Amino acid sequence: MEKNRITVAVGAVIEDEKGRILLVKHVPEREGFWQEKWICPGGKLELGETIEEGIKREVEEETHLRVDLKTPIEPFERIVKSGDEVELHVIYIDYMATVIDGTLQPDDDVGEAVWVSRDAVSGLVDELHEDTKILLTLSGILV
Repeated sequence: MEKNRITVAVGAVIEDEKGRILLVKHVPEREGFWQEKWICPGGKLELGETIEEGIKREVEEETHLRVDLKTPIEPFERIVKSGDEVELHVIYIDYMATVIDGTLQPDDDVGEAVWVSRDAVSGLVDELHEDTKILLTLSGILV
């Protein structure tokens, strides 16, 4: 993410036909704010694309899955400071989604991808990124 800019991050809480939620983890070589924690697929919205296009592109790039976007989740933001300096300012815009095509295959920057039952997500709470906990709470997965 770029310093001195607000980043719009788009993504999805993806549920499969068995009601499981997809979580991904970036490869260790990819440094950044989300490193070493489980997150939902997503990334940076590109100039000129709609939110929906960005979510679908990011999900397909990271997982090789095509999704149908269902319900928007309440947006939220994260501001990370180091002293008086802003290190990161990101606005998250996510949707609930279901898989419509493809076979789960993590891409180069996603080292791991797992389907987790709704009940098992709460058992992973210590391994979830802080922002993913917020997202899953807003989506009703975590209570």
